[in-house]
Amino acid sequence: MVFFNPMIAPATALDYAQQNLVNHDFSGQDLRDSKFDHANLRSSNFSNANLEGVRFFASNLESANFEGANLRYADLESARLIRVNFTNAVLEGAFATNTLFKGAIIDGADFTDVLLRPDVEKYLCTIAKGTNPVTGRDTKDTLYCPD
Repeated sequence: MVFFNPMIAPATALDYAQQNLVNHDFSGQDLRDSKFDHANLRSSNFSNANLEGVRFFASNLESANFEGANLRYADLESARLIRVNFTNAVLEGAFATNTLFKGAIIDGADFTDVLLRPDVEKYLCTIAKGTNPVTGRDTKDTLYCPD
């Protein structure tokens, strides 16, 4: 016998693909498994949002704020990440092999098991610092930066 509790709202993935959401405020929201493919999210705020499993494929995330966000297993493939704030974000297991992080802030970010191009990983090591407050991991260690 299966019981349904009407007091618990089911998690619903949303589809924001190809939308113009410049300066949109998604802070603190639970957006697990949502899709933002090819969306214009320039200067949008995702601080402290749950973005686990979210797809940002080929999205414009220039100057977006992901401070304290959960980006575990997110797809950032081909996204534009110019001047993005990843302070204290958790990107564990994210997919970002064709992504540049030009001008990004990654203080305290956790990149454990993130798929990155070797040149991007090398660049991130030059700016990496801090410890993630959620996972307790040093940013440099999660990027396998040489000492």
